[in-house]
Amino acid sequence: MYSFHELSVNAAKNVEDQIDNRLQALENLDADDIEKLRQRRLHQMKLAAAQKQEWSKRGHGEYREIFGEKEFFSEMKGEERMVCHFFRENWPCKVMDKHLQLLAQRHLETKFVKIHAEKSPFLVEKLKVWMLPTLALIKREKTVDYVVGFGDLGGKDDFSTEMLAARLAAHGLINEPDSSYGHRAAAGPKRNLRHGGGQRGGDSDEDSDFD
Repeated sequence: MYSFHELSVNAAKNVEDQIDNRLQALENLDADDIEKLRQRRLHQMKLAAAQKQEWSKRGHGEYREIFGEKEFFSEMKGEERMVCHFFRENWPCKVMDKHLQLLAQRHLETKFVKIHAEKSPFLVEKLKVWMLPTLALIKREKTVDYVVGFGDLGGKDDFSTEMLAARLAAHGLINEPDSSYGHRAAAGPKRNLRHGGGQRGGDSDEDSDFD
């Protein structure tokens, strides 16, 4: 039976062997092999560029407001991934806007839109939106999850963009997030929010319940 030290040494040796094998394979490449690798890489780059261009045509890369149920279904049609923010003009929704604006620019693979909840009663009822802000997480034209208020984001309005990105990535709504967003949306005094809801506490008359 191997000790922990022996297992660690063996694991390190296996990694070294794999690296050595790859380096040796690269050293043994002839001109034709190198050209094939170059052509394959160029092909992959062209496909990636074409994909980005297609996403751009479909409104990816920007965070836009859409209007009404008809436009919602039109925007959703054929999309692999879409995040829709149901909002109204209040502080919590503006906080969410700042994060989504940044994420839309960084994650072209996903469409980010927002829709005024009070002007879209059919969608609000159909998707059972009861609190604002609410993010509907949509994959292949089906809602797979929701982010309701700030309950999943620490319960406060000073959560980081990384925290929201991790929440979206957990359900595959964006590719794996990095840690370089560098943005917190607390513009002003920190506000505590009641757990699980996203409703602002204190004596403010501006909350995120959807009445």
